Amino acid sequence: MDSFNSPTTKPLYRGTQIVWYILGLLEILLLFRFVLKFLGANPDAGFSSFIYGITYVFAAPFLTVFNITYVGGSIFEWTTVLAMFVYWIIATGIIKLFLMGKTVSTPEAATKLNMEEAE
Repeated sequence: MDSFNSPTTKPLYRGTQIVWYILGLLEILLLFRFVLKFLGANPDAGFSSFIYGITYVFAAPFLTVFNITYVGGSIFEWTTVLAMFVYWIIATGIIKLFLMGKTVSTPEAATKLNMEEAE
C-alpha cells in the first residue's frame, strides 16, 4: 500500500496541524507575557492582566526555576523563555509520536532502517 494514499495519512496530517496550531498560539501568548514583563507593562492594565492571567497556568511550573533578573526596572523572565522551549520540545515529541503511526511500505521501512544503521 502506498503510504501517501493510506487512510491514516489525512488524520495524522490534521493531528500535526492541530498540535502546531496549539503550540503557535501558546508560544505567542508566552511571548506577549515575556515582552510585557520586559517592557515593564502595568500589570493592572486590562491587556497585561489578561495575558498574565491566561499564561500563568503555563508559566507556573517554571516560575521558581530561575531567579528573576531585573534590567533597569524591567523583568527579564527567564522562566517564560524556558516554558516556551519546553512546550516546543513537547509538541515536537507529540508530532514524532503521531508520525510513528504513519503507514509505511516495506521498501520505505527498509530504506529508513538502513539509514538509521548508517548513523
